[in-house]
Amino acid sequence: MDACDFIRSTSCLPPKHAKSGTMTVPAPHFLLFSEARATRAKVPTASDGSGHWHFVLESVDGSSKLEATDEEPEVDPERLELLAVVRGLEALDQPSQVTLVTRSRSVTRGLRYGIDRWRENSWQWECFGKMAPIKDSDLWQRIDQALQFHQVCCRTWRFDPPEEAAPRPKISTVSRKSDQAEPARRDGRLAAVARRLNACFRAIRQPIRQSFARAE
Repeated sequence: MDACDFIRSTSCLPPKHAKSGTMTVPAPHFLLFSEARATRAKVPTASDGSGHWHFVLESVDGSSKLEATDEEPEVDPERLELLAVVRGLEALDQPSQVTLVTRSRSVTRGLRYGIDRWRENSWQWECFGKMAPIKDSDLWQRIDQALQFHQVCCRTWRFDPPEEAAPRPKISTVSRKSDQAEPARRDGRLAAVARRLNACFRAIRQPIRQSFARAE
């Protein structure tokens, strides 16, 4: 018995004439639901408005789930939609296959038809014969960076979260009390957003999974 035979007999090395094969592990598949909504302030003394973004990142088999929501001093719905997608993609810790479900047509069109051309043109597009920076180019570049690691398929799904009666804010004459109550009001708004959107996602999750089963 030579040295190689001894090593093979006492280890997990394959036999001499065994064919070596490459083991490939399929990338995990996730559903990414993204949603955003801009709100205008109803109180004259308040700021001009704010917006909420929310995403739910869930494995196709339902074994893992991650969601996040936050409020931004930004009333532009398109930017909020992009921010929800960016946050969801950046939450992935390994190269993955992602099915993005959004009701934003601008996000869908950008991913399908625009982002490759924008990248080639240094994130500019032709407007009235002149090259101009594309809107929200900073977020589109972050999405483009995520696409270097993840395979993203975008689906536009029409869904409307059920409306909830939100309590009307009260104007306090004492600024100190108003400042103290603001974090609680903000947490309540974010919780309401998460409840509405999760109710919507539960309604469309099963049809999407069924479409995957039919495709297989």
